[in-house]
Amino acid sequence: MIKLCLKYFIYCLPATLLLFNSCEKVIELDLVKSPPQIVIEGGVSNQIENQWVRISKTSSFNEPNAFLGVKGAKVMVRSGTGQVINFIETIDGLYRSPRFRGMPGNSYKLEVVVEGKTFTATSVMPTVVKPDSIYFRKLSFFGDPKVYPVVYYTDPVNVSNQYRYIVKLNNKLMTEYVTDDRFTDGNVTSDLITFEGDGVIKDDLVDIEMQCIDRNVFKYYYAISQVSATNGPPVAPSNPDSNIDNGALGVFSAYTKSVHSVTLK
Repeated sequence: MIKLCLKYFIYCLPATLLLFNSCEKVIELDLVKSPPQIVIEGGVSNQIENQWVRISKTSSFNEPNAFLGVKGAKVMVRSGTGQVINFIETIDGLYRSPRFRGMPGNSYKLEVVVEGKTFTATSVMPTVVKPDSIYFRKLSFFGDPKVYPVVYYTDPVNVSNQYRYIVKLNNKLMTEYVTDDRFTDGNVTSDLITFEGDGVIKDDLVDIEMQCIDRNVFKYYYAISQVSATNGPPVAPSNPDSNIDNGALGVFSAYTKSVHSVTLK
């Protein structure tokens, strides 16, 4: 029976290919051009450093995928304690603050005035959660073993926590990953971080930035990960919900972070 089925499949295959070839048709998509939208990306961390805000515009589908920086904006951040930090433009679309440190528990409000419009966003800086340890774990996908980093930490009890990881391998960005504590509240938790490629090999340097982010920021990055399928099955593309008002795209985040470097021996 197996041989008969196999022969039938082979006989039918040329006809099937002919059918598909005869059905080929060039379809031209009528892409609607939308007016450019303001995109604002920025944040305040708990480290003493220059904080950054990037302002750009979207481009049409058929235009080069370049950063269209917006000049001449007025950018400031106001803390919940009344501190006002003004950002200065360094290059087109990139705005930098003096060195300062955000404080966990404080709210931070971004205000951007550009091209006659005002955009605002507010984010509350979560408490600090740092890794207790970082190890490596070997996984086998279809018989192909690869090694990936695992971050162990203790999640604070009875507090809603959201985490974002930025992982570099030998100074090359490999992945950005977000997760929360819906099922791990108050537990000792481990997050396995995978990425495309060959995994981690001997003497590779892995840099892991662990951020604690507020709920609205988590929703934004989670929506992006769903579109790119890095946090589960892909979904239909759409703009993620921004915490910036007045029609702007992007996100503003007050976050804590810790950066750790490990080498696979």
